[in-house]
Amino acid sequence: MLDAMLSALSDLLTLQHLLYMLVGVTLGLSVGVFPGLGGIAGLSLLLPFIYGMDPTSALAMLIGLVAVIPTSDTFASVLMGIPGSSASQATVLDGFPLSRQGHAARALSAAFVSSLFGGLVGAIVLTGFVLIARPLILLFTSAELFMLSVFGLSMVGVLAGRSLAKGLGACGLGLVIGSIGGAPATGEFRMIFNTDYLYDGIPLVIVGLGLFAVPEIVDLLRRDQSISSEGGLGAGWFTGLRDWWKNWWLSLRCAGLGTIIGAIPGLGGSVVDWLAYGHAMQSERNTENFGKGDIRGVIAPESANNAKEGGGLLPTLMFGIPGSGSMAVFLGGMVLIGIEPGPSMVTTNLDVTYTIIWSLALANVLGAGLCIILAQPIARLTTIPFPQLAPFMIAVISFAAFQATRSLADLVALLVIGVIGVFMRRFGWPRPALLIGFVLAAQSETYLYQAVQFYGWEFILRPGCLILLAFILLSVWFGMRNRVDDTAGDELRADIDDLPSEGRAGLRVRMPQILFALFAGACFAAAFVDSLQHSFLGRVFPLVMASAGFLSVALLTWQLVTKGNRHNVSQDTEVLGEYASDSEAGSLWSGMFWIASLVALSALLGFFAAMVVFFVLFLTIRARTRPLRTILLTAGAAAFVLLLSDALNLRFPEGLLQTYVSLPWPFG
Repeated sequence: MLDAMLSALSDLLTLQHLLYMLVGVTLGLSVGVFPGLGGIAGLSLLLPFIYGMDPTSALAMLIGLVAVIPTSDTFASVLMGIPGSSASQATVLDGFPLSRQGHAARALSAAFVSSLFGGLVGAIVLTGFVLIARPLILLFTSAELFMLSVFGLSMVGVLAGRSLAKGLGACGLGLVIGSIGGAPATGEFRMIFNTDYLYDGIPLVIVGLGLFAVPEIVDLLRRDQSISSEGGLGAGWFTGLRDWWKNWWLSLRCAGLGTIIGAIPGLGGSVVDWLAYGHAMQSERNTENFGKGDIRGVIAPESANNAKEGGGLLPTLMFGIPGSGSMAVFLGGMVLIGIEPGPSMVTTNLDVTYTIIWSLALANVLGAGLCIILAQPIARLTTIPFPQLAPFMIAVISFAAFQATRSLADLVALLVIGVIGVFMRRFGWPRPALLIGFVLAAQSETYLYQAVQFYGWEFILRPGCLILLAFILLSVWFGMRNRVDDTAGDELRADIDDLPSEGRAGLRVRMPQILFALFAGACFAAAFVDSLQHSFLGRVFPLVMASAGFLSVALLTWQLVTKGNRHNVSQDTEVLGEYASDSEAGSLWSGMFWIASLVALSALLGFFAAMVVFFVLFLTIRARTRPLRTILLTAGAAAFVLLLSDALNLRFPEGLLQTYVSLPWPFG
């Protein structure tokens, strides 16, 4: 073992290895800065170039890219309110409010040092447990994995805001949407409604961008100002470092949680940041500012999402079982350069394993340093008037969205989920609860069927399941104990004293919320009816989820009808004071109109031509920029999209025009 460590150390410190690692880190940072691309796109871009390379150098590039993306994706989450990747969605909740308050530097520095610390913790844990992790990982069967999924769902009560009914309803919607497509047990196609696109379900990137990116873009367009109210990053770099040091124990706990979740095959990294965020809300005191700009809401998920990359290497290296999509591509890269994952990675190839682990730690250090250096120029984007920045953001999230299946239907799905996200934000429905339900739906159903098939319903009595059940009960208890009380406080009542509360006038104020609740109830009813058409194994999961969701929405509707505007179910800190007037509601629809116009133009002209036309129209009509600037901005955006599509070998979605006219690339 000592010989393997010394050999790995000598490989790690060579100039060639460090240079190739720097190349990987730089590429990962470039990819991570753009929302929605993430590790899968970055690794896919890198694979063609590593074929035939020296294995150690190729691994340096791969590890450099994998390590830095969970750090660099923080830029989009904090500065723009758009999840940089699926692992940075929880960072948006507190990082973006901090940025809008003029504390972007504080949020970024806390995020970078948390990511660095999490990555180092993951590498240290890997170094110590690489030889004993194999039997530990094998202890997790489908029964324990199901209980872990339930543990993730237990966070809904913590993230439900002021209304538990809205939280349960949102989680139910996520579980139902996650059940669209083939049933794990029988292969029956559920809730596809004769739509080919739904056979494989709705991709995660669509749901994440629709729930978090679209509502923020619409809201910023409504406000018609720059992202940051103070301008620039602010003077908080050392404040962020002090924040992390003050909360180092929280960071360590979340890093350990991220390593454990990442090491469990099949659970993936899409939920680890939410688990860390929920844990912070459960275990910390004075949590009333979570979601409004609490620095602990940045430290917790950022510590976990980097640590899970280290944990994810365990099953990937030892079993050839990737724990996430990026690890699956990384596994393909290993095979491409002639490294076969499996038991040999802890015997004959132990030196390669330690080279990978320590490269991960070093790449985290390089990545955090580069992010700090580049933070100031990137953050200047927040000082640009948002109408001039909006078309770029809309184009970027659309570009990221159609990578899911590379069809026009991706953009339509983004628009639909985006509309749902806008109304959830407006009416105080917790969007994280929907996302957690969506991510865990397929996994929960699969693991439940497998557990019952292998062990019967007695699987709950397995020692591992009983331990996890105890954790779940503790999670629920801590979550309910730390919930804010269910009546609006004095500071909230002050904002709504002018609103009519009782009678017809009060009911008219709440009517949009009631209609949205009825829409959710209609979704649950449709899922219930559809589930009745399938076999028992194919229908039991969506049937139960739709029934539970319908009951929670029925309770919510009753509360909205009978309670006043000062009750918790009618008001939420996220939406107080917003959309109060008809003019503001109209500007809300104006933002949705522009996003919908890009989708409609894409259906007619194809994506690239639609993007060019959209830029010209938006900058001329909405942003009122001068013709020369409009031309330059449009040309720059078109050139960037062409360069990125060529590098990723993408084909733009075609529209009605391409079916009748043969056009040259990139229009056809």
